[in-house]
Amino acid sequence: MVAAMKLVTDAQDKLQKNDAAGAKRNVDAVLQRDPTFWPALYVRAQIYSHQGKYDLALKDCNEALHQDRSVVEAALLRANINARLGKHAEALKEYDYLVSLHPRNVTLARVMSDRAWFRATCPNASFRNGQQAVKDAKAACSIMTWKDEQIIDTLAAAYAETGDFNSAIQYVSQALAMKGISPDNTKLFQQHLALFQQRKAIRS
Repeated sequence: MVAAMKLVTDAQDKLQKNDAAGAKRNVDAVLQRDPTFWPALYVRAQIYSHQGKYDLALKDCNEALHQDRSVVEAALLRANINARLGKHAEALKEYDYLVSLHPRNVTLARVMSDRAWFRATCPNASFRNGQQAVKDAKAACSIMTWKDEQIIDTLAAAYAETGDFNSAIQYVSQALAMKGISPDNTKLFQQHLALFQQRKAIRS
């Protein structure tokens, strides 16, 4: 169990460093020994999602949740994949359910931020709700004591959806000024800033 968990933790680190192949080798080694080990299933779902293999990712999320219903992270990944696949009603239902569970703080912040992003950027207008998105994103920023640049960027996107582009520009600029921001996030937030300066909201 300890050895399996170490392999999974190492896989997560590799995935963060964009070494999906190395991460997959780790989780495959664990799942060969125990196909029901949900932490490995969850990380493999992340890898598949990263590669755009959404059907395989959903399968692993479902299997991880079958092993342990309380794995909020797997349910959140499933909601995000459904949002990407255009299954908007399913995604929103899952976000709402996960918020109602009141998971631990860091997870709750991530859930509220992802629901805010969905409410602010969904291509289907009937699912967008800028005011609700602002409320969720602000709550998530507070939980993370305003130290998570991605959640601050989500708040900017939420303000853009309400038509308050001055606030959108203010918050995306705050996200860009954070210490230790990755080059990928810098590039992404600059794209968001350019949109807000043109008084356009984000559509994911």
